[in-house]
Amino acid sequence: MEDSDIQSTDEWDDSGSDYEATIKMTKRKKASASKAHQPPKRPRRETAARMTPSPNSRPRPSSTEPSLQSFGGTLPQSSEKSISAKEIFDAVYSGKSAMVTVVDEWLDVYKQSREDGLLVLINFIVQSCGCKGVVSREMLDNLQNADIICQLTKDFKEDSANYPLCATGPQQRKFKAGFCEFARVLVHTCRNSLVYDEYLFPSVLELLTGLSDSQVRAFRHTSTLLAVKLTTGLVEQSVIVSVQLQTTQRQYDMENSKPLRDRASDKLEELQAVISEIKENREELSSIIVSTFSGVFINRYRDRLPEIRAACIAELGVWLKTDPEYFLNDGSLKYLGWTLHDKQSVVRLQCVKALQGLYQKTEFIGRLELFTSRFKERMLSMVMDKEPEIAVEIIKLLQLIDQTADGGLEEEECGQIYPLVYATHQGLASAAGLFLCHKLRSLIATEDGGNENANAAFIHVLISFFIQSELHEHAAYLVDSLWAVAESELKDWDTMTTFLLQDSGLMYEDEGALIEVMMCSMRQASEATPPVGRAQGRKSVKDKRIQEQDRRRITNHFIPLLPQLLTKYSADSGIVSLLLKAPLYFDLEMYCSSPSMEKHLDLLLVQICGIMLKHTETTVLDACATLVDRLCSNSFTFSSRADRAFSQLMDTLTECFFSSLRDIEQAAADEDDIYRVSTPLKRIAALSSAKDPRGWRLFQPCMQLMKSQLESGFPDREVLIFSYFLQLMVSALRCAAHHSMWAKVSIAQNMTTKAELGAVEKQVPSFYRVCEMCLSVNQADIRNVAFELLCDLLLIYSTAARSHPNMPSLVCLPSESLRAEMGAFLVDYIFADSEDLELSGEDEEEQKITELQKKRSQLVGFCRLTLCGVLDITAATDVFKYYHQCFNDFGDIIKETLSRTRLISPILSAKTVCLSLQQLFSEVLTEEQQDLSMVQDLAKRLASSFGVFLDRERKPLLTLHSDGIRFALKDANEEQQPNVAFLEILSEFSSKLVQQDRMDLASFIRTECPSTALSGPSVKMYQRSLEGRLFKVRELQDKGEVSSAHDILAPKHKRPAKPFPAINTPRSPSMDEVSIHSGLSTPIMTSTLLRQPAAPVTIRPPKILESDEEHTPTEPDSEDEFSSRFQMRRVRPIKRRMSSYSSSASLLEQNDQHSHSAMLSPIEDLEEPEEEEADMDTDDEGSYTLPSTRHISVMDELFD
Repeated sequence: MEDSDIQSTDEWDDSGSDYEATIKMTKRKKASASKAHQPPKRPRRETAARMTPSPNSRPRPSSTEPSLQSFGGTLPQSSEKSISAKEIFDAVYSGKSAMVTVVDEWLDVYKQSREDGLLVLINFIVQSCGCKGVVSREMLDNLQNADIICQLTKDFKEDSANYPLCATGPQQRKFKAGFCEFARVLVHTCRNSLVYDEYLFPSVLELLTGLSDSQVRAFRHTSTLLAVKLTTGLVEQSVIVSVQLQTTQRQYDMENSKPLRDRASDKLEELQAVISEIKENREELSSIIVSTFSGVFINRYRDRLPEIRAACIAELGVWLKTDPEYFLNDGSLKYLGWTLHDKQSVVRLQCVKALQGLYQKTEFIGRLELFTSRFKERMLSMVMDKEPEIAVEIIKLLQLIDQTADGGLEEEECGQIYPLVYATHQGLASAAGLFLCHKLRSLIATEDGGNENANAAFIHVLISFFIQSELHEHAAYLVDSLWAVAESELKDWDTMTTFLLQDSGLMYEDEGALIEVMMCSMRQASEATPPVGRAQGRKSVKDKRIQEQDRRRITNHFIPLLPQLLTKYSADSGIVSLLLKAPLYFDLEMYCSSPSMEKHLDLLLVQICGIMLKHTETTVLDACATLVDRLCSNSFTFSSRADRAFSQLMDTLTECFFSSLRDIEQAAADEDDIYRVSTPLKRIAALSSAKDPRGWRLFQPCMQLMKSQLESGFPDREVLIFSYFLQLMVSALRCAAHHSMWAKVSIAQNMTTKAELGAVEKQVPSFYRVCEMCLSVNQADIRNVAFELLCDLLLIYSTAARSHPNMPSLVCLPSESLRAEMGAFLVDYIFADSEDLELSGEDEEEQKITELQKKRSQLVGFCRLTLCGVLDITAATDVFKYYHQCFNDFGDIIKETLSRTRLISPILSAKTVCLSLQQLFSEVLTEEQQDLSMVQDLAKRLASSFGVFLDRERKPLLTLHSDGIRFALKDANEEQQPNVAFLEILSEFSSKLVQQDRMDLASFIRTECPSTALSGPSVKMYQRSLEGRLFKVRELQDKGEVSSAHDILAPKHKRPAKPFPAINTPRSPSMDEVSIHSGLSTPIMTSTLLRQPAAPVTIRPPKILESDEEHTPTEPDSEDEFSSRFQMRRVRPIKRRMSSYSSSASLLEQNDQHSHSAMLSPIEDLEEPEEEEADMDTDDEGSYTLPSTRHISVMDELFD
């Protein structure tokens, strides 16, 4: 039982409502009307008195049993066993029985005895609540409802939060559906008889009203749901009775309007009797409905349990639609308006769906005008709801309002919905696209004069919207949002190309926007893949067939027109880069289908070569290189023709490059000379990424050019000359790297001679040395390109050489100096604070995002080197140190690297974690203000990465504590302990240890730590983290305040132990297998500790286990390694520093390669449990993110 659940929230106070004056006026009118036209009450019924919603009263059967003829004559003598409450519950819970049969069997019991039938139904309700209590016949006869509920509450010993309606999974949905179906069938079956017997439904609903006020959540939830479902059936019956009354009244009026001689008096009397009976039935139903509404709904629509509130609001929507004459007024609509502000999404969703049902009825619009004016602002704000499902439904609701309400939505109000077509959530974007498409077509219908077809008009207004939205780089999201509702318009490429090739009056900006939309529609039709961030549905056979048809349509239409478009827009780099993507969506085999198609292919090749000779923009050259790679693929029969055309282009470019290179070598180079060299080399670098450049022998000239410029030390030049010079350096680096990459491809395909293989063996180390020199230059462009290319080449040659027979001789691991330079690059340029970046211009925020994306890609490249064995795992110390400080920008990458290193080698991963903390701790000690909070925060975050399965992490954690203790006690004596504060950092990992290891570590620290340091705060904190309450006992025993540990450790209140289910976990090494050597001679925790019963703990020398010998060889001591060879760097670099990697790399040099190569396969990300959503109001805007050019997951693209 939860006493707090019965409390109501304060925000549901009805006072101060906009409806207050309206409600009072309505009540006065109703009161006056009722006094004037109130019919006489039936003397045989006292409905109002009996239907008072009091839990203390229940209708009692009269002393005389009602005639059995009302149920259809004499009761049948059935030999079958009567149905029980448990049988009804089992039938509802299983969902396998027909509810009509169940209700009929219960009716047989009720017809034999009203009390027995009611008792069965009540016990069914009690059992549906999850209560094991039973209502007896004596309780039903002698106790009031309140007393019965009180007795059931006392008998409810089970957890009230565990009942059938709150169960999870399909069984809960099955029970709820059966429970609601039982209520519907019960009312439907009794609609002509038992509904009006003044006993069954009043008794049941009064009991449900009392249960709905219970403190027990199970009673409250189940009774409320059943009460509102029964009320729904009664409302439907009330509408039927009202229709019957109108029909009978018309018949009476027609008969009464006849002349006196033709009037049948007996028929009039019969009709009058029927009318009187129908009115009495309607009054009976109205009394029950009003009583339930005021006794259950009014109190429970603001219940603390969101499921109860949602059930009430859902049924209110049904009542409003079913009986609008009674319910559809401001007094009932106000509950929907207030519930729009509910804190729980499930309640808001039911409220929005209820409003959708009302606005779909055009005859209700007039009654909803006041509600619309009051709550339209709230509904508009809910398009940014934190739950996408609610935002989708609210957009559908607003579209209904715009279509049906007078005046619809203002343009400013629609402007709050339009940007959602760019949202990354698929459903939300599609709903916004449907809304936008409706508005665009409405605009066309009002403004189109019939001068152009519908598709052309739609394209015109769509382009205008796209330009005004100022999100021009996200046309793919707009097209994807409109694809389901405007597919025919977006596939009208004939109209689009007509606009572009003919004088259609489009402005230059309109043409660019149209081309971007056209390219996105071609991609959507040919590939059928959504943009980045949006979910992709499953493709059916029909979808694939349509996709193939669209690809053929695109190919046939654009093959003859693409050269014309390239010719017209050849001077515009932005449009050309878009048009060059068109052949990627073609069925390229059609170029060989006929001679005319081959002619178009030749025109396309000429256009591509001309564009490469005309443009120097990176986007255009990259687009050309992508298309060249596609056209030169051996899978096409025309590839030789394309290869010949691009070889001629390469001849032209290399001839220009070599001639200009000789000119600048013979004389002092001016601006024009450097431009003539850098421009063709940039084009060659782009083209060499798609075509093998080794035949033109460009590697040595590029390397010689790089070395000469690096040795000259970048002399001062003019700004324009210097920009050309940087372009030349970057292009030379790219060209040399592509040369080495193509050499690797040739070697892998066994197409290389021994002479060529020997040349490659010399070229690759030479390129490494040049890149190492570039990492220390003061130019960001050169430095970044060198780092990225270096990571790629190291990975390509190191991983591929292990599996190919011709490549082991090419394995060239990075030197110590290169490793140090790469580590220093991480610290100085990737983990540098964003404030240090020199940004300028209006798009400062976009520049920051682009810079961060570049840094993330570079960090992933470095981490891949450690994971694939190119660099030792200890190289990750330069990464792990920034796990907390740079968590927002790089936390996901570092976490993935940490988890994968643990899978490769848990022991070495733990050593690397400890080493990272030691380095950061030593850096802090060198500062003037020695604040260890940053180190502690890093330790907390790293400790959380070890997970909850402590047995699996036992050996790595012991290794970590062992290395940490050695470092803390290094150079410690009775006078000074320089590193003893590191034990405070190490205490963050104590909670991950099992109890056995804690005791042994505590004994070890008491033995090895100097006596003066034992009383220090750092050692006490570490001991306390290991021993817990035992540390307090020992401290008090030393002071003589307690005599035994039992005085403190004895529990004050003995609690009964609850049995926990056994968890089958793999057996992990115990402390008998893993121990600590008192001499701290090795960080490997693989010794065997021999323990005797009841003997004091003894620390024995370490011994390597057989199971660990193959992957954990003897390694140098951590403290010696750290002290002799580590060069420390600060976290916030001030000047150029060398990486500490060079000193820590030897920790893994002796490690077997098997431990690395065994885990190189892609590893799926580990999912973390999501935090429980806070109970927050949704008045604030949600956190929908519009699409960005930044990749959502670099790890998916680069790690795997």
